[in-house]
Amino acid sequence: MLQYGYLSDFTEELRSKGKYTFSLDDVHAKYSQSYEAIKKALQRLKTKKEIAVIRKEFFAIIPPEYRSKGMLPPSLFIADLMKFLGRNYYVGLLNAAAFYGAAHHQPQGFSVITTKPSLRGVHTKNLTIDFYIKKEWSKEDIIQMKVETGYINVSSSELTALDIVFFFDKVGGFNRIITVLEELSETMDAQKLVATAKRFYQTTTIQRLGFLLGEVLQHRDLSEPLAEYIKTLEYFPVQLRPENKKPRNMTTSNDWKVIANVQIDTDL
Repeated sequence: MLQYGYLSDFTEELRSKGKYTFSLDDVHAKYSQSYEAIKKALQRLKTKKEIAVIRKEFFAIIPPEYRSKGMLPPSLFIADLMKFLGRNYYVGLLNAAAFYGAAHHQPQGFSVITTKPSLRGVHTKNLTIDFYIKKEWSKEDIIQMKVETGYINVSSSELTALDIVFFFDKVGGFNRIITVLEELSETMDAQKLVATAKRFYQTTTIQRLGFLLGEVLQHRDLSEPLAEYIKTLEYFPVQLRPENKKPRNMTTSNDWKVIANVQIDTDL
């Protein structure tokens, strides 16, 4: 029988190879121990805060520099987690915006976009990962960002802009959105924005983003090419903040056909 220290040796070996994660099956494949024995040994490492359970049978190694926080930053293990779950993904919303310097508000959780079926989020004392569902996206709008453990999928600044409008209720509302858009605008390209919009499946989101960029932030360099594209589509009046009850008068005074039913106060 191996002593309990074999798992510490196992995690040290992984760390030496630049890996911070492993699964229960990884341990079982390497050592001739029963699953029950391995689980007991893992519990000892968990108690010592040397590892953390991210998902059932999936673990993150917590090196000394992160033990006071009790968790490894999600960016260092998200690629391995999604591979373990067998899911396509990208890091999105406020977490993606932070990669482009739009971090006026530090995200409280970690936002991951994936496809159906829905995934239950991870909500523990030291870790929050929220999974949001989209039916599709193009790999052309995903950037490979370098992190300490390799590369992770992150939405481009243009897709990030569309997503935060699409998921407006998940990012803190339109005051937060306008602040992030102002900061994101420094890394957005007008032609790339149009190309990304053409691949985005919801016209009303394009309308709302164009309205915010052009009418609120006055970034005509970004909004005007988008306006030329949307004129080629069949689109109808929408409220900036989607509501179940629509006003009787849906007449608008802007080319985006967006009714500004939200008072926006930017934090900038």
